[in-house]
Amino acid sequence: MGQVRHVSAATTCAVKATIQRSQASLAQLSKELSINPKSVAKWRKHATVEDLETGPDLPPALRYFLRLDIH
Repeated sequence: MGQVRHVSAATTCAVKATIQRSQASLAQLSKELSINPKSVAKWRKHATVEDLETGPDLPPALRYFLRLDIH
């Protein structure tokens, strides 16, 4: 199964891997790939090409349950 991304996403896993392998400057890569230099800098820092998970660690109901003081 392929990766799921939104319509305007420009940084696919292949693009991220290219960024990580390249020795070109941030400005040169961002121009070649038509992406923001901040994105190039971000993906150069990452160890993998996978996106970080976002959202809450636990569902809100579970967080509430864990905060209850049960004796």
